[in-house]
Amino acid sequence: MTSLYLQPITLQEANAYIEKHHRHSLPPQGWKFGVAVGDGEKVRGVVTIGRPVARLLDDGFTLEVTRCCTDGTNNVASMLYGAAWRASKALGYRKLITYTLPSEGGSSLRAAGYRVICEHAGNSSWKRPNRIRVDTVPVQTRIRWERCVSV
Repeated sequence: MTSLYLQPITLQEANAYIEKHHRHSLPPQGWKFGVAVGDGEKVRGVVTIGRPVARLLDDGFTLEVTRCCTDGTNNVASMLYGAAWRASKALGYRKLITYTLPSEGGSSLRAAGYRVICEHAGNSSWKRPNRIRVDTVPVQTRIRWERCVSV
């Protein structure tokens, strides 16, 4: 088995990887930073971190994993989630959140120390009467996970 290691990645490289490999989402709009996992020959996965999409969660101390995308190589997703938390914490952030679909088991998140916080109903849309948006992915139930600094 080839060793896996963390490596830096640019926004453009991460977006290209997500466009090619992500099952149901487009590349995210925002970006604070990203991390990749490689095996010496190619990138096996990427994670992108940005400000929380939900503005009420954007308190200045919280970041959101906006995409975690792998090619299916074992342990890559948990490596990415763990690296995202360590980097966020090193930058002074106190909480890192992310969302999954109910069909996604969450074992990688649990392995990286995240816990389920709540479940959002499937009728949520970013569209509002005063802010018209087109939903580009199916509107469905999402599970919010978080990792935070111990108090």
